Amino acid sequence: MEPMPMTPGDYVKILKRRKWSLILPAIIVFMAAAAVALVLPSIYQSSSRILIEEQDIPSDFVESTVSSYAEQRLQSINQRIMSSTRLLEIINRFNLYEDLKDKWTIEEIINKMREDIKLEPISAEVADRRTGKTRAVTIAFSLTYEGKNPDVVQRVANMLASLFLEENLRVREQQAEETSTFLQSELDKLKVELAKIEANIAEFKEENINELPDLLQVNIQSLNHLENNIERLNEQLRGLREREGYLQTQLASIPPDEETRQDEQRLKELKIQLAFLRTRYSDEYPDVRKTQADMEELEKQLAQGKSSSRKAANNPDNPAYVTLASQLASTRSDIGSVRSQIRAFEQKADEYRRRIEATPRVEEAYKAMLTERNNWQAKVEDLMRKLMESRMAQGLEKAQKGERYTLIDPARLPEEPYKPNRMAILLIGLVLGVGAGIGTASLREFSDDAVWDDLQLYRMTAVPVLASIPEIVTPRDIFRQRIKRLALVAGMALIVGGGVAVFDHFVMDLDVFWAKVMRRLPL
Repeated sequence: MEPMPMTPGDYVKILKRRKWSLILPAIIVFMAAAAVALVLPSIYQSSSRILIEEQDIPSDFVESTVSSYAEQRLQSINQRIMSSTRLLEIINRFNLYEDLKDKWTIEEIINKMREDIKLEPISAEVADRRTGKTRAVTIAFSLTYEGKNPDVVQRVANMLASLFLEENLRVREQQAEETSTFLQSELDKLKVELAKIEANIAEFKEENINELPDLLQVNIQSLNHLENNIERLNEQLRGLREREGYLQTQLASIPPDEETRQDEQRLKELKIQLAFLRTRYSDEYPDVRKTQADMEELEKQLAQGKSSSRKAANNPDNPAYVTLASQLASTRSDIGSVRSQIRAFEQKADEYRRRIEATPRVEEAYKAMLTERNNWQAKVEDLMRKLMESRMAQGLEKAQKGERYTLIDPARLPEEPYKPNRMAILLIGLVLGVGAGIGTASLREFSDDAVWDDLQLYRMTAVPVLASIPEIVTPRDIFRQRIKRLALVAGMALIVGGGVAVFDHFVMDLDVFWAKVMRRLPL
């Protein structure tokens, strides 16, 4: 025979039969959940919110030396604060985790505190001024600490916030100071190198002062001037030499003394007279012979007088001879002077030619040294500019006008525990208890082959039931039912009282709850 479908009355009968199988597991599971909710310690949480403010002075005027992003600096500061040394100081200062010091190692306790501290950045979409694109930028962050003691939790959270603020200021000032110190040391090194290069240039200029490219035009002009002077002196020398030759010719025709000059003049006259007589007379003619004899006599006298005339040339007494001799001496002196000037000018001209020829080589080396000097000078000027900007940025950080952390929401004293959520645990326990009760009752019902009424028997056998014997209740059964009812009432009272105690202790004070209820009731 096919089983008949169950009616709502059948379910009611099952509930009556299996009420204890339903109630007891539900109570046990709920009480276990309540015990768990009571046993779990209350964890309080306190948070501080810190705003990351931009520098007051526009970056176009003063640019900060802290160039990293806010997220990087925040993580860097977080690593500094979360160091074992810092956390151990906080643990010892506030006597944290006293119940764990005998069970855990110091490193485990420090790791536990790191887990209890939460850093949550707060980002916003901000448009970049240079690119115009929007990007997520960290504008603030919250710093949270959780623990068992609400007062200690608040103080630790404020302590962590103050450490973040102090560390940010210290790091920014230190970075700005280190930047200035580094730039100053590099600038000093560059100045030393620049001074060496300047000394090398000065030494090079001193060694090649006349071959420097700045003096090339002066050397060329001086060489041209010397060449013009040499050409002029050569022309003057040629004129003096011509005059010297002329004076020598004139001087050769004039005897140095007056007597010799008269004899020579007499000899010339006799020669003329002899030539005239020979044209008219023969060589035997007395006048011819006498004239010839006189000439021979004079020639002998002149031949004998040449040695004496050479001696007399050092002390001539012929005015014409003396005049020509002095003119010749003066001319020869001028020739020597002009030659000396020409030699001096030619030496100077050779020197200037050497300078001009050496100028390209000197210019190449000089330009290389100047280029090196200019490069080092540019580096020095660039470092000086950066050092000035760095010192301005350092002053900006010392005056706290740069990017800074501002505590906008300090940690408050937590009034309610952050966890565990006891109400949720109780609700979960209630649901699990109901499920356990239903499961237990269903298991017992479907595993029980007993027949509980005549209708069930008819459904099972299809045989009409003629009569049924009612349940015989003895005094003992009545006593047991009373005991069960009392136990049920006591259990319900215990549940209600426990629920009220849990609500008063973990959820809301009963006086506060009653005040809220009375406030809502229309009286």
